[in-house]
Amino acid sequence: MNKARRMAALQARCLAQAGCAVLQIDLTGCGDSSGEFGSATWQGWVDDVVRAAQWLRQQSDAPLWLWGLRAGCLLCVAAAPRLGPDCNFLFWQPASSGQLLLQQFLRLKIAGDRLAGKDKGSTAELRVALERGDPVEIAGYWIGAELARGLEQATLSPPKAAGRLECLELSTRPEAALSPATTALLDQWHAAGHVAQGRVVEGPAFWQTVEIEEAPALLAATRELLVPEATP
Repeated sequence: MNKARRMAALQARCLAQAGCAVLQIDLTGCGDSSGEFGSATWQGWVDDVVRAAQWLRQQSDAPLWLWGLRAGCLLCVAAAPRLGPDCNFLFWQPASSGQLLLQQFLRLKIAGDRLAGKDKGSTAELRVALERGDPVEIAGYWIGAELARGLEQATLSPPKAAGRLECLELSTRPEAALSPATTALLDQWHAAGHVAQGRVVEGPAFWQTVEIEEAPALLAATRELLVPEATP
């Protein structure tokens, strides 16, 4: 969240300057929103996305795009069935599944405990705690059982209503190719009738770097996809 906030704000301003109506939201328990992160639920976050999209539709009759980074892409897909047929999707570095992402979070907890000299645990033990309804602290954030359960069940399965999907990945390697997971995702959505395409742009993995970093090429590529006529 904290690492990605600047890039999200920069992109929102860039799109607004190009004439888009943009709503950048803080999910419940995040940023300036009410509530505590530890009490957030996956369904509550989906509800946040739905309310935000409905509000945007009241402000503008332009095509609706749901824009997410990593787990945010999973939220977009979960919210889409409640928003009607005319949804389009912009994914930044989409997580292939919520189950895999949760596993990575739990491994982060184990690694942090080992660095702190605490007793070695296991991801299996953490899962048992979550199944009991106990929250787990990871990197300073309490992850509630309901949030973990919803994330674990989330997938990027294409919505029934066909739309447009644009995936952008970042790499610092010249001429890098899309990841196998994203390539498979695009194939799946294309087979379901969506217009689905993706590309790799140059830039750092800003959501996980030590310092706050920017990816100007990602900002430009996103603007070009959504507002091609405004791109010099």
